[in-house]
Amino acid sequence: MNEAALELLDSHTCFGGIAQRYQHASTSCRAPMRFSVFIPPHQNGDKLPVVTFLAGLTCTDETFMIKAGAQRYAAELGLILVAPDTSPRNTGIPGEDKDWDFGSGAGFYVDATEAPWVNHYQMHRYVTAELPALITQNFPMSSQRQGICGHSMGGHGALVCGLRHPEQYQSISAFAPVSAPSQTPWGHKAFSQYLGPDQKLWRDYDGLELLQKSAGSNHTPILIDQGRDDPFLEKELKTEWLGALRDDRLTLRWQAGYDHSYFFIASFIGEHLAFHAQTLRG
Repeated sequence: MNEAALELLDSHTCFGGIAQRYQHASTSCRAPMRFSVFIPPHQNGDKLPVVTFLAGLTCTDETFMIKAGAQRYAAELGLILVAPDTSPRNTGIPGEDKDWDFGSGAGFYVDATEAPWVNHYQMHRYVTAELPALITQNFPMSSQRQGICGHSMGGHGALVCGLRHPEQYQSISAFAPVSAPSQTPWGHKAFSQYLGPDQKLWRDYDGLELLQKSAGSNHTPILIDQGRDDPFLEKELKTEWLGALRDDRLTLRWQAGYDHSYFFIASFIGEHLAFHAQTLRG
């Protein structure tokens, strides 16, 4: 392990594996970044498939690892889990902590082009390039077997990262994703400030747009679960618009009675990880 690159913050034995939390100096975000990782039981020399989980608004790198109950399934399936933070923190940008749906905890997994965010909010590059390289260097990860998953804002991030980098991610899944952020209030607020007024630039970070654009050329399988009792469904998520595409890559499952919470994620994370494992180990 490159001890100079990573600062260990926390470590626990968990289901025969190890759950850890690290901080490092990010070159993409020009700020300290934190991530959590779970390494399942394995033999020396093994190179394991990895699933990166992108959390939603207000969350941190710890949220998924604490609330989803995913480690038991990852241990059984032999999957590394990685959970980055949802934004840079404490960058000194004025107003960074003002709103819960923009700035700290709300990086939207884009590479900002607008001042003052451009200097630090490079979350797409961080998630798809810097962090995987760091994990490959320091943990028993196979860079050739990567899946990506996320919830809400992170579901948006998983769709965008997976669809924009099909050579890197062999499987994509999401819980209640912000499916068409170019056309919803959360997305408008974030994109207009991170990316500026030119909505053509927004399309590169819009899952619905990317699905339409890549039809016929990208065959990465996608699993999405959406709760029918999700209070954000009508205004912010627009998940039904994905189903209307009738894309053969996409399996969209509607779950009656479920809302937007981690109780929903915990109920189906085992199936999502099995979906990833089947693809990554196939």
